[in-house]
Amino acid sequence: MSAAHDTPLALIGYPPETARALRELGLTALSVPTEPLADVLAACAALGAPGALVAAAQQGSVLSAAHPDTAATRAGSADALSFAGGQHGQPSRANATHTLPDALLDALEDSGYPVRGANALIVGQAGDLGAGMALTRLGLGSLTLAAASRPEAEALARDLPAGFRAQFTARNDPALVTLAERADLIVLTAGTLPPGVLQPFHALLDLTGRAGGAATRAGASLVPLARLPDLRLARRLSHATGQRFAPDALTALARLLP
Repeated sequence: MSAAHDTPLALIGYPPETARALRELGLTALSVPTEPLADVLAACAALGAPGALVAAAQQGSVLSAAHPDTAATRAGSADALSFAGGQHGQPSRANATHTLPDALLDALEDSGYPVRGANALIVGQAGDLGAGMALTRLGLGSLTLAAASRPEAEALARDLPAGFRAQFTARNDPALVTLAERADLIVLTAGTLPPGVLQPFHALLDLTGRAGGAATRAGASLVPLARLPDLRLARRLSHATGQRFAPDALTALARLLP
């Protein structure tokens, strides 16, 4: 981790103690107001702040005041902003990103789970499914997307790689259990898993942190994601500051920055 930026990193929606925790890591940070958000972001950019970390409660609202990248657009939210490109004293529209998809790929590679060639079923909601769909970059063999409705799932087809094999269904479709039997990997990005989906031969990638009990009862294995918060925070800080951060040094801080 390199030296702190001259102008504090902005913290949107976080309490002052979060700024103090960042200072212990050598980063100058400042909690800023959340309203009026567009004016706050403009002020941060004009003052030369490198970027901002955005708390969960504000991650949807920042998009209207920023330039979202593809990941942020798909998720409908952003967890980190960068003001890079603007000059000191000149307001610059923030560049917004959503780091979960890339951090998830980092965590999977760290876990050693063999994604290449696997058949995956991803269960969630439209905005959350994008994180699971990032697995296509690791060589999934096939993919089934289950959203609140089939049309909602089908709307995500535009985000899949050209020629990629995928099926679309609703999470309450009775056929979901049969579709799950063809999968090796079950990915839960939001909500709960419908009854009967998990089987002993499945591996479960649980992004909600609440399905471990269901996996145990079904005899399914859990893909370890213990380092995901650290890996994600490293990516958020990198986007917001332009610096590189070692995930292993961020474990305690990641618990304060959901």
